Amino acid sequence: MIFEHLDSPQLKRFQRKVTLLSAGGTFLDGFDLTVIAVAMPLILDHWEFGPGMQGLITSSAVIGSFIGAIWLGNLTDKYGRKAMYVVDLLAFVVFATLTAFALAPWQLALFRFLLGIGIGADYPISATLVSEFSATQSRGRHSTSLGAMWFVGAVVAYLVGILLVPLGENAWRYMLLTGAIFALIVFFFRVTLPESPRWLTARGREKEAEEIMLKITGQKVKIQPNMKPKQKISSLFTKGLFRRTFFVCGFWFCYAVAYYGISMYTPTILKPFTHGSQMMVYIGSGTVSLLGLIGAIIGMNLVERIGRRPLIITSFTGLSIALIILALNPSPTMAFLVILFSFAVLFANMGGGILNFVYPTELFPTGIRASASGLATAVSRIGSIMGILVFPNLVVAWGNSKALWFFAAAGLLGLLISAILAPETKGKNLELINQEFDEKNAEAGGKNGNLA
Repeated sequence: MIFEHLDSPQLKRFQRKVTLLSAGGTFLDGFDLTVIAVAMPLILDHWEFGPGMQGLITSSAVIGSFIGAIWLGNLTDKYGRKAMYVVDLLAFVVFATLTAFALAPWQLALFRFLLGIGIGADYPISATLVSEFSATQSRGRHSTSLGAMWFVGAVVAYLVGILLVPLGENAWRYMLLTGAIFALIVFFFRVTLPESPRWLTARGREKEAEEIMLKITGQKVKIQPNMKPKQKISSLFTKGLFRRTFFVCGFWFCYAVAYYGISMYTPTILKPFTHGSQMMVYIGSGTVSLLGLIGAIIGMNLVERIGRRPLIITSFTGLSIALIILALNPSPTMAFLVILFSFAVLFANMGGGILNFVYPTELFPTGIRASASGLATAVSRIGSIMGILVFPNLVVAWGNSKALWFFAAAGLLGLLISAILAPETKGKNLELINQEFDEKNAEAGGKNGNLA
C-alpha cells in the first residue's frame, strides 16, 4: 500500500504536530463543555432563573454538538479534512467570545448551542485527520491522546475557575472568554497543515495526494486511481457495516450517559457536603477530573500494548463496579463520593473515553470515515443529554444514590456491547482493516450463493 510511507520514522515530528494541533481542538472541547459546570454557581448568583433554564444552559452546547457532529462530519467527507478543520475553530473563537458577553440567560443558552456545533464537528474532523496521517504502530497512541487532551481541558476548566473566582461577580464571564483565547491560538497553527492524502485519493485527486506525500515524506510516489465506488453515509446502515456502526455508536452512547452525568453534576452533588465553600466544591470536582485525566493517560499508554478490545472491556467493568458501589451507599461522605467518582471516571476514561477517538476512524473506509465518526459522536451526544437532563429528575424522584443506578445500568450495557462486538485492530493498516472486512463479506456472499 502506498500509504505505508507514512510509517517512516522520519515522519514522527510531523505526525506529532498533526496530533498536537488536533488535540488542541479536543482540549477546547473538554474545556468549553466543563467550564459551564464550573461557572454555573456564579451564573446563578448573577441571574435568577429556574432549573429548566439551568438545564438548558448546561446542555445547550451538548445539543449543538449533536448537530455539528452529524452535519459537519458528513461535510468533512465531502469537502475535505483541512477546510472543516479550520472553519470549526472559527466557531470556537466567535461563539465562546459571545457567551462571555451574553446579556440574558437565553442569549447564553443560544451562544452555547452555536459553540456546541463547532465542538461536535471537531470530534470527527480531528480524529479522522490524526488517524489518516499516523503511522500504523502508533495510530492508537496518537488517536487516544486526543481523548486525553479532552480531560486536560476539563481539569484546566477547574483550575481557571479556582484562579478567576476572586475576580468577583463577572468571574464567570472571564472563565468563558478564556476558551476563546485558547481557540484563537490553536486556529493560527492549524492553517499550516496539509490536506489528507488518503481523502484526496478517495476523491479521485491522485496528483494532489502525490504532491502532499512528496512534501511530507520526501519521496515520490505513484498513486493509482481509486476504482471503488464512492460511498454515502447510508452505507453505514448496510448489512456489511451495520455491526460496526452499532458497536461504535453503542459503546460511546453508554460511556457518554455515565461520564457526562457524573462530570456535569459533580459540583452540584458535592456542594451540600462543603458547608457553603465554593472553593471546596471546585477542589473536590477538580480531583475527580484529574483522576479522569490519569485514567486517559493510562489508557493511552496501554492501547498499543494490550490492544483495543481488552482495554475497552476493562474500562466498562471498572466503571460499572464503581457506580454500583456508589448506588448501594445511601448515606455517603464527601470523601467517599470523591474517591468513588474518581475511580468511576478513571476507568471510564481509560477505555471508553479515549477509544471513541480510535474505533470510529479505524473501522470504516476513507470515503465515509468522518461521517461514521460524526454519526457516533452525534449518538453519544444523545447519551450526554440523557445523562444531563434525566439525572436531576431521577434525583427528585428517587434520591441521589438510587438515581446513580441509571448510570450503573449504562455502564453495564456498555460492557455487554463491548464484550460481544469489540474487534481488535491493533497494528493493522487502515486499508488492511477494511480489506479484511471486504474479503470476509465476499467470502460470506460466496457461501450464501453456494447454499442457494
